[in-house]
Amino acid sequence: MSDKPRVVLGVGGGIAAYKACEVLRGLTESGHDVRVVPTEAALNFVGAATFEALSGHPVHTGVFSEVPEVQHVRVGKEAELVLVVPATADLLSRAAQGAADDLLTATLLTARCPVAFFPAMHTEMWEHPATRDNVALLRSRGAVVAEPAAGRLTGADTGKGRLADPAEIVDLARLLLAVPDALPRDLEGRRVVISAGGTREPLDPVRYLGNRSSGKQGYALARVAAQRGAQVTLIAGHTVEMPDPAGVDLRRVSTAEQLRVAVHEAAATAEVVVMAAAVADFRPAARADYKIKKSDDAPDPVIRLDRNADILAELVAAREAGQVIVGFAAETGDEHGTVLDHARAKLKRKGCDLLVVNAVGEGKAFEVEDNAGWLLSADGAERPIPLGSKSQLATTVWDAVADFISSSGSSV
Repeated sequence: MSDKPRVVLGVGGGIAAYKACEVLRGLTESGHDVRVVPTEAALNFVGAATFEALSGHPVHTGVFSEVPEVQHVRVGKEAELVLVVPATADLLSRAAQGAADDLLTATLLTARCPVAFFPAMHTEMWEHPATRDNVALLRSRGAVVAEPAAGRLTGADTGKGRLADPAEIVDLARLLLAVPDALPRDLEGRRVVISAGGTREPLDPVRYLGNRSSGKQGYALARVAAQRGAQVTLIAGHTVEMPDPAGVDLRRVSTAEQLRVAVHEAAATAEVVVMAAAVADFRPAARADYKIKKSDDAPDPVIRLDRNADILAELVAAREAGQVIVGFAAETGDEHGTVLDHARAKLKRKGCDLLVVNAVGEGKAFEVEDNAGWLLSADGAERPIPLGSKSQLATTVWDAVADFISSSGSSV
């Protein structure tokens, strides 16, 4: 048996089935052993040969293939994770009813590992009471039913019901393999605001002051919060190219002042605010209307800087009773103290409830896939966060927020 994590990729019979190939590719290339189990309807959209070529395993749909191996039981029992991509309205219904009339539904009944459905259907089908009841029933049994994205659907229609981006599905799959209980619905209905990415402060029409933030951590926080049931507003500065997180209201800004205005506006009705953006501390006091030229016979330009507002401190000062505020701090040690020394002082100075601290440097925190650090609490508790994916760090943060809300009865 392979030492690679064993994943079953169920494929429902919807037009989004072609995106399952991207999920399959992403999982196999990141070291997973993937067995594809499509429905008969799915093979109308993607042929078995494609799935076999990408996975390296034979593809079957019925319970009467490979009978001596009792495949309809074995496949589910051996899996460490079962994904259903796309999960159609019909497939969600059959799964909720406990049907076992094909290999995929039989696999769902025998699996004792995390099971995650990624829906794709028209908005009217997603919002129908029958579908909502099926989703609620599956979630009550411990399955993850992810929030779909909003966007272009089949034909000219747009709305909620679009399959989440394949890269997001792969990320969430890896998260569930590492932390099987990473996506409880403990933030159901909570209004959450998250900032992400870096800000850019214009110097002239060409140049700006900025930083190395990719926005990946903020996006991971938004992605995980949405799948835990939160109503998420993500305010993003400049980021690397990433898919919009499914189920998230994304608003884009550029400068620190634009981010400040947007965050304050959104935070006015939020129960949780997470400031993960890397906000520039300073901005040029004046912006040139022309490109500043480099000339051998002219003196080097002197750039005067003005201090940007401390958005986190402003949010703490303006918050309503019960609002939970989480800050992020990128720190380096110096002659005045360690990373944790500076972080403790920052937590006391800012007054937020939780502070996530990252040690930054070459290959750390910025522009990388994984992250580590510490989670500091206003009550003095300190928790190390081991190196893992940024979605794993996001899970640690949301676990702490959920505990904080539960213990304090926090509500806005």
